[in-house]
Amino acid sequence: MADFSILLWAVIPPLLVLTYYYYRVPTAPPLLALLFLFIVGAISGFVALSLELAFENVANSFLGWQNTKYSLPSMALRQLLEVGPIEESCKLAAVIVPTCYLQRKYQLLPSTVFLFTIAVALGFTAQENWIYLFHGTASIIDRTIGTPVHAMFSAPWGYALGIYISSSIRLHRDRKFIFRAWLNSVICHALVNILSSAWRYLPPLRFLSYGLFPFLLWMFWRLEQLLRKVQGKSPILLVSGYTRQHRYLQRGLVFFALVLGGNAIFGLFLLARILSPLRLSQIFYPDVLSFTLSRFSLNLIFGVLAWLIYRYLRRSAHRRYF
Repeated sequence: MADFSILLWAVIPPLLVLTYYYYRVPTAPPLLALLFLFIVGAISGFVALSLELAFENVANSFLGWQNTKYSLPSMALRQLLEVGPIEESCKLAAVIVPTCYLQRKYQLLPSTVFLFTIAVALGFTAQENWIYLFHGTASIIDRTIGTPVHAMFSAPWGYALGIYISSSIRLHRDRKFIFRAWLNSVICHALVNILSSAWRYLPPLRFLSYGLFPFLLWMFWRLEQLLRKVQGKSPILLVSGYTRQHRYLQRGLVFFALVLGGNAIFGLFLLARILSPLRLSQIFYPDVLSFTLSRFSLNLIFGVLAWLIYRYLRRSAHRRYF
C-alpha cells in the first residue's frame, strides 16, 4: 500500500501539469497520444538512469569519477559531461522516435511536437519522482515543486524540433538549430543542478543557491514564450523602451523582478519544508503561528512587488505598440 501511495505522489503532479497544457492548446493532439508519450518519457528516464550508472562505472575505473561529487567544480563538470547530456539526449530520442512514426500518417504542427516534448519530459519527471520518493532521498514537497523543471529544460529543443518537423523545406541550418537548442538545454540542466546543490558548501559558494529559483522562474517564462510562438501568437514583450538607456533600465527591472519573485517562491518553499514535519495542531501554537505569518507575509510582499514590476513593464509595452 505504501508503494502504491509513493507511485501516486510520483505520477499525479506531472499528469496534472500535462492536463493543464493540454487544455491550453486548442490544436492539441488526442489526450491518449500524450499519455503514450508520457509513458515513453518514463521509460526514457529508466534508460537514462542505466546509462548514467554505466557511465559512472566506466569513468570511475579510469578517472576516479566518484570523487567528482564532493567539490563544486568537479560536480559541475560531472553535470555538464554526464547528467545533462545523457538525460536530455534520452528525452530527445523519446520524442523523435514516435514523432517520426506519426509523421508518416499526419501533418504535425509545431504545437503538437512541443506538447509531445512536454509529455515526455513530464513522464521523465514521474520516473525520477518515483526513484527519489522510493529511496527516501527527497520529500514530496521537493518533488512536487520541481514537477515542471524537466519540461522547462527541454523547451528549447522541443521548439526547434517542432519548427523543423513541421517545415515543408528542411534546411541544414534547422538541424544545427536543434543541436544548439539541445546544447542550451544541457547547460541549463547542469546549471540548475549546480545551483540546487550549492547549499551543501560553505559560504560564499552557498549563496549561489539564491540564484536557483530566479533562474527557474526565467526558464518558466521562456517555456511560456515558446508555447506562444508554436501557436502562432506574438510573444509577450517586457522590454520596449525607445532609447538604449530606457531598455537597459527595463532589463534591470526584469532582472530585479526575477530575483524578487524567484526568492519569494524560494522562501515559501523553505517555509513549507519547515512546517511539513509538524502536525496541524502544532501549526497553531503561538510561536509557530507568529513565525509562519511573518515569513509568509515577507515573501508575499516580495512576490507582489515582482508582480507589480511585471504589470508595469506589460503596460509600458502595450502603450508603445497599441
